[in-house]
Amino acid sequence: MTATQEVLTPTIREGSRAARFWIVGGVIAILVAFATLVITGAVGAAGRPLSPTDAGPQGAKALAEVLRQQGVTVTGTDSMAATRDAATTPSDTTIFVVDDGRYLGGAELRELGRLADNLILMTPDFDQLDSFAPEIALAGSVSGPLRSDCDVRPVVQAGTVTGTGSGFRNIGADSGIVLCLGSGDDVYSLVQSVHGGTTVTVLGTTAAFSNQFVLNEGNAAFALGLLGSTPHLVWFLPSIDEAGAPTAADLTPGWVSAVMVLLIIATIAAGFWRGKRFGPLVVENLPVVVRSSETMHGRARLYEKSSSRLHALDALRIGTIDRLAAMVGLPALASVDDVIRSVAAISRRKESEITGLLRDANPTTDAEFVRMSDALLDLESTVASSARPSSAPRPSTTIDSTQQSTEPGE
Repeated sequence: MTATQEVLTPTIREGSRAARFWIVGGVIAILVAFATLVITGAVGAAGRPLSPTDAGPQGAKALAEVLRQQGVTVTGTDSMAATRDAATTPSDTTIFVVDDGRYLGGAELRELGRLADNLILMTPDFDQLDSFAPEIALAGSVSGPLRSDCDVRPVVQAGTVTGTGSGFRNIGADSGIVLCLGSGDDVYSLVQSVHGGTTVTVLGTTAAFSNQFVLNEGNAAFALGLLGSTPHLVWFLPSIDEAGAPTAADLTPGWVSAVMVLLIIATIAAGFWRGKRFGPLVVENLPVVVRSSETMHGRARLYEKSSSRLHALDALRIGTIDRLAAMVGLPALASVDDVIRSVAAISRRKESEITGLLRDANPTTDAEFVRMSDALLDLESTVASSARPSSAPRPSTTIDSTQQSTEPGE
């Protein structure tokens, strides 16, 4: 009877047990991603500092709403194009720039100065001051209340201002620069100068304009006086688009696009090539019964394809050794050396010859492999013939005719 092997399909329970780790890992990843989105959303909901639409502690919506109630038209913008459209007559327009990302350069600031007669810059950085107002320099951080110490009307009306923010210093020789809200060592939180007919006010008092501190000290009078001096206020919070950063297309060589197109075409072609089927799918009931002869032939083809002659010969040797051990009457646990000695004794061949055939020899060509497989068959045949009992008739016992039996009494 032909031996068979069964290939069983895993049950649903076994499949789910194997996939449990990946299911749990996927659920955890989804929960972590959801929590991250919630947290980042909550943080991002606060908006940008000193935004006219942000009602959070760092925003400035309260100040913008009070300005609107006083008749000032407040327009929030985030680009140079929108700012140009929102700016009306320069004499009636104030542009308030809060560039916390440092996206604007000297050219953009000079253009803003031409759009309005009153330009207010909140905490510009070193590069912006160097390119637009080189007579003003940064002078570190400032904290605590600052008292009125100049003739600028909003400062006089405020009396005291929360000075938390940045300080500036006059390093030029222009005597027309106005310095206000000093905190000692020639450091001031408001510096006002005139550039080409435009009054430029450099501010460092960021906390005084925020929703959190606008009602402290004289902050409200100070902020409303500065921002409400004209009928139109353009509240400009530049975005990253104004930085002029190069795009990915600008940074990559010209040949990259052609290579990417070629790779996409090659990927699609490879998908059609490897994904083709030779006919419709066949539905087969499980378990599938696989004949052992098919397994044997399949392994033989694999050995032949990979030129694994030694593996194939070892498979033949194992079967031959098992059968030889049974022929010479050795137990199943007998060693190969025991089998070699017993076979050599029965077949009257040298042990070295049998050792090479059953264990040591390594075929290097197909012809040598065939010769050794034939030698194994010949060895089995020889041992089988030598171990088989003789079938010749046993010799009979003859009685001499001259011999006579002697009966008792003769």
